[in-house]
Amino acid sequence: MTFSICVREEYTGDEGERRTRFGVAVTTRLPGVGTLCPFASENGAVATQSLVNVELGRKGIEYIDDGLAVEDALQSLLNADDGAPQRQLHGVDADGTFTFSGEECNDWYGHTGGENYTVAGNLLAGEAVIEAVATAYESDAFGDAPLAERLIDALEAGHAEGGDKREHLPVQSAALKVETTEEREVGTYYDDLRVDATETPIADLRETFEEARRGREILMEEYADELEEDDEEEPDEDADGEPNGDAEATAE
Repeated sequence: MTFSICVREEYTGDEGERRTRFGVAVTTRLPGVGTLCPFASENGAVATQSLVNVELGRKGIEYIDDGLAVEDALQSLLNADDGAPQRQLHGVDADGTFTFSGEECNDWYGHTGGENYTVAGNLLAGEAVIEAVATAYESDAFGDAPLAERLIDALEAGHAEGGDKREHLPVQSAALKVETTEEREVGTYYDDLRVDATETPIADLRETFEEARRGREILMEEYADELEEDDEEEPDEDADGEPNGDAEATAE
């Protein structure tokens, strides 16, 4: 029903410190995929799909947040899941990756990955779908564009190769989540987006991203003005770090 990508990227923050971001993006020919499949935190990203077991994603992230390696976290959940042969589950954490496609998933199904990403899909037009997703991401991995935008590019590449093969289902959906270890004063509103019911999921997700980015830019301009005003209103400090008052009032 789905194809998705999970990503880990290390980068340098605004103050020169090393940071890590995690992203997951997914699309399908059913509504509301964002409520079921993608999970992310500042410690990892997970996608659960095929015959969806939401707990595999929810608990997978919880286990990763508790310090369990992604492979151990997700494999332990599959070991306890009687429906594992019908599941697809994949993800990344700070150190590794994990991919699983149960033998009872519907054709075409499969997965692939690289050092810092995983891709999986089922009920697809063919293997070319996940190959296109992987190639699109690799072509601009760690690029200058926001990870959310590059995840949309990857989904678009898979969609162009046929995506979900059930063309008789017109209602589709798409979603993405990005988390980072970096603390931000103003939220990055384009890092958690969903398009729940549409016939053009990738185009609509991109439009939503662009509008969210534009809104953040407007807010940042206003926020910057407020910060500048606050700096101008702060009183001078003396050598002891105490605010100086009016010169005449304090002279004795």
